[in-house]
This record gives sequence, structure tokens and C-alpha cells, in this order.
Amino acid sequence: MIFVTVGTQLPFDRLIRSMDQWAHESKHDVFAQTGNGVYKPMNIDSMKFLGVKEFDRRVSQADLLVSHAGIGSIITAMEMSKPIVVMPRLARFGEHRNDHQLATVSKLKELNNVFVAESEHDLGNAIREALDHTKTELNTAPTARAALVTSISDFISSDKVRLASDR
Repeated sequence: MIFVTVGTQLPFDRLIRSMDQWAHESKHDVFAQTGNGVYKPMNIDSMKFLGVKEFDRRVSQADLLVSHAGIGSIITAMEMSKPIVVMPRLARFGEHRNDHQLATVSKLKELNNVFVAESEHDLGNAIREALDHTKTELNTAPTARAALVTSISDFISSDKVRLASDR
């Protein structure tokens, strides 16, 4: 099963619409947490929001996560050793206040089990790559994984500070 999340702060109809179309064409089992978006998917099961336990259950059952490029979703995938496809929200579509998620994905491309779709046009290829990827999971000790997550979080936070000062 593929689990899609857009986070809780902002809608991301472009991602949900793209996943709905992809699910129709691919026939994969997809479940999405859609947030307060306007688009209603026809080919995937979905709910606007999930409680913490249900969210964790869906992530645990998923073979792959697909998400906006929010650090919370990325850290969740890493903590649960799940591959993740991330697609950044873009300010020009009103999906976020700025394009800090572009900076996030440019840094995350090099990580194992993180696959980047820079736009909806790249999403299908990124999903196929993630599904075909021989699962080289993060086989690190929990403390090493925690240190990695902390380092990534710190790095992204410092990049956000830089982007905010550029405004």
C-alpha cells in the first residue's frame, strides 16, 4: 500500500490530483490523508485528517510514503525505515508562503530511501523508482538513525533561517 500525506497545515491538491491519476493508471492500492484540499480523489481511498494512532498505523502498513517535502513527514519515514517520495509545495501555486521546500528537496536527494519528484510530471517516475528500489533500508542502530534525523532537521532549519532572511 502507498500512503500519501499532505501534512496538516495547508492543502496540496496538486499532489492529491496527481496521485489520484497515477493510482488510476497503475492500479496500486493508495490511501491519502488529503487535508483541507478542494480536490476529491476518485481512485484512492482518503480522509481529510487522521488521528496520531491511525496515521502511525497507515505509515506502518505502507510499502511507500508519498508526501509534501515537510520535515515531519520525512523524519517519520526515516524513523520507520520507509522509503518516501517527496514533492515540494510551490509558492507560485499558492501552496506555501515561500519555496523553502525546493531547498529541502535539493538537500535530500542524496539520502537513501528518499526520492524526489520536483513536479507532478516527475511523480510517476519517482514512485516507480522508489518501488523498484531494492530496499536498502536504513539498517543503522537507533542511536545512529536518531543522530541522522537530528542532523537533517538542524540543516533544514538553518536553511529556512537563511531563506527567511533572503525575503
